Amino acid sequence: MIDELRILHDDAHLVVVHKPAGLLVHRTALARGEREFLLQRLRDRLGRRVYPVHRLDRPTSGVMVFALDPESASRLGAAFTERRVTKRYLAVVRGIGPEAERLDYPLREEDGPRPKAEMPAQPAITEVRRLDGVELPVQVDRYPHARYSLMEARPLTGRRHQIRRHLSRRGYPIIGDAKHGKSIHNRFFAERLEIPRLLLAAVELGFEHPAGAGCLRVSAALDAPMSRLFERFGWSGHLPVNAVRHDSFAEPTVESIAP
Repeated sequence: MIDELRILHDDAHLVVVHKPAGLLVHRTALARGEREFLLQRLRDRLGRRVYPVHRLDRPTSGVMVFALDPESASRLGAAFTERRVTKRYLAVVRGIGPEAERLDYPLREEDGPRPKAEMPAQPAITEVRRLDGVELPVQVDRYPHARYSLMEARPLTGRRHQIRRHLSRRGYPIIGDAKHGKSIHNRFFAERLEIPRLLLAAVELGFEHPAGAGCLRVSAALDAPMSRLFERFGWSGHLPVNAVRHDSFAEPTVESIAP
């Protein structure tokens, strides 16, 4: 069952929500048989039309912003296109990830109109940082102990599956990634730790407000399964919280949100 939709912030121009893992943002050609979408849920919840300005993959949870009018949609869409948006993600990966690194690997579109090898390679940059790690006294693959890391990822470009592909190429696939990950570790988390999902969450989004009201920075708490895993691994100190920060020429204020 997909979690209830959480609204993190709303005003006259936009609404920011926490997208549950497993929920498609809107209808696509690949969404055959699906009956529920984030766009529909939010429209029904607010009783008005909403405009998507960016995307999150279906298995990824976290912060998403929607415009409430065409002008705001145009301004927010331009901000994403022109890379004037800051994004922060948390991911659980196999192995002991790099302490801090800039991953600069051009990526080809995987689901384009032509075979992947024929698609042009596009610049893609992700900054990653290891926040914590854990070693479990169990043998999952050929090693007697299993090691996993909590990684922070900040994509500077917006290619499809960028964080997943970059971390996998670097040798640290995200747990639960069926396409770019390692099935033996995915099964271990699903069967032994009861976490049968992609462990990637968009936890913070920062952008200029379309009405010119300074910068809006929204962070979101993890969902229950990821929160329990963090507590189990001793990573509680890295749990994000629901909060909204308004940065302008005036004194910054912080608006806390009930979980």
